[in-house]
Amino acid sequence: MLAAQAEHAPVSVSGRALRGGRDTVPLANTWVVLHRLSRDSTGPLDSVRSDGRGRYRLVLRNPDSTSQYAVSVWYDSIAYFSLPLNVTGRPVHVEDLVAFATTSTGPPIGLARRLATVARAGAEGTREVLEILELENTGATTRVTTDTLAPTWAGRVPAGVGQFRAGQGDISSDAMQFRHDSVIVFAPIPPGGVKQISYAYSLPAGTRALVLPIDQPTTEVNLLVEDTAAVVTAPKIESFGIKEIEQRHFAAYRAGPLAPGARVEIQLPAGKFRAQMLLPYVIALVAAGMVAALVWALRRRPAASRLS
Repeated sequence: MLAAQAEHAPVSVSGRALRGGRDTVPLANTWVVLHRLSRDSTGPLDSVRSDGRGRYRLVLRNPDSTSQYAVSVWYDSIAYFSLPLNVTGRPVHVEDLVAFATTSTGPPIGLARRLATVARAGAEGTREVLEILELENTGATTRVTTDTLAPTWAGRVPAGVGQFRAGQGDISSDAMQFRHDSVIVFAPIPPGGVKQISYAYSLPAGTRALVLPIDQPTTEVNLLVEDTAAVVTAPKIESFGIKEIEQRHFAAYRAGPLAPGARVEIQLPAGKFRAQMLLPYVIALVAAGMVAALVWALRRRPAASRLS
């Protein structure tokens, strides 16, 4: 009974809103919103304006241990969210929420890290690849776009692959598109730390080489290849042996920094042998045998039979 009462007792949620840029200063008199994040009901619960020092205090009433909560601040048309809050019945102190002015220009968004995980060939001979990219805004403003022809960031994807699927990350999959040979991001990208995006795609059966196109300066490339006999070539490549991940084994590599035009290539061994792969050859062999038998039988017919 006491535990249940403690779970539903009001919880104080407090912190500070700041405006980043060349200098970090308090963000005064701005709306700060407390949100519930759950499968059943997601939405704002309470809101308050920050004071002259950027400080705020909200009250979470009837906290639910099955839900997550977060705080957001709105500035210059962009909402900035905190990490999910750890609500345990005690007062919650939220890490500083830092907002930035927005701009559609500035230094290019950098590619700090690119991780590609290449799975072993499946039953159909195809291989699945998952890529995680870390984007970095080194400017002092949040990069936004006002035109679908001018994304906040774009990068090349390997040729000859298919079934692209956007994955989880710091940037919503709704803000990503795949066009021709590129992945394109339209989401705002603020300064301060890297922002992750992820996507997956399939290599057709029989693919023997995967080339990761390096079309922009890339600080680091990491590779995890489940076919441990694969041959990996790249500038400044380092091998880290075999790593066990969730009871699967991957050969691990690191390369970088890489300049545009650098070649990162994974030479893959032949796909998994399957008895079904022999079926076309068996059919062709049987057909050839039947034709040969028919020709032999015709040649062996008696003369009278051939004249009739």
